[in-house]
Amino acid sequence: MDLVSVIIPYYKKRNFVRETIISVINQSYENFEVLVIFDDTNINDYEYVKEIGKLDNRIKILKNDRNLGAGFSRNLGIRKSSGKYIAFLDADDIWSPDKLKNQISFMSKNNYKISHTSYYIINEKKKIIGHRKARDLLSINEVLKSCDIGLSTVIIEKSIIIKNKIEFPKINTKEDFVFWLMLLKKEYKFYGYDKYLTNWTDAKNSLSSSIIQKLGDGFKVYYYYMNFNIFKSIYFLLCLSLNYLKKK
Repeated sequence: MDLVSVIIPYYKKRNFVRETIISVINQSYENFEVLVIFDDTNINDYEYVKEIGKLDNRIKILKNDRNLGAGFSRNLGIRKSSGKYIAFLDADDIWSPDKLKNQISFMSKNNYKISHTSYYIINEKKKIIGHRKARDLLSINEVLKSCDIGLSTVIIEKSIIIKNKIEFPKINTKEDFVFWLMLLKKEYKFYGYDKYLTNWTDAKNSLSSSIIQKLGDGFKVYYYYMNFNIFKSIYFLLCLSLNYLKKK
């Protein structure tokens, strides 16, 4: 049973993080480590997260000296991890108990390096308000106009991240989108496991809920990270935005 490193950045998620971490502790797949990267400045929250860490000796708490953002915190988690696989999880999302077991089995049987799953979208009252169905994404062109990969569903072999020196960029949102695009540029494929194994929380006060922030960072994805010209960047941003609205 291969070791899985679960990476959870923490920033202002006190009302959610305990349930998130418990959803990992309760996994039927037992060979994992949890790296919680504390990226906040609230000392009370830090003490609270440390107390949660005492629930299981597989939990490690890493503290940033200052707020670096979710992307850089994940980069730190990857560097400090020991697993063959990296599994990403945001501090307000929840896994079903067989998430790791079923997804790792799916990857092992098919010799896949990267996979993602279907997921439910829930509100802060735990009510299901939407869903996303996983499918195979085999080229970068399938993702440029619509990012359908749920970060908290992704499992990836650490070796390909290290080999290609791919990191999350320093932007407030869409940092995961850039990460996926960089992997797809290297011709890695995202295989979809069509099982609903994650609940993704649509938190209204989160950075990802800010329309202005999303548009600005979406433009950066194409202009700065994909090196598209300004007109091509605006075109793809419009496509991304329209496809997002269609899925609402």
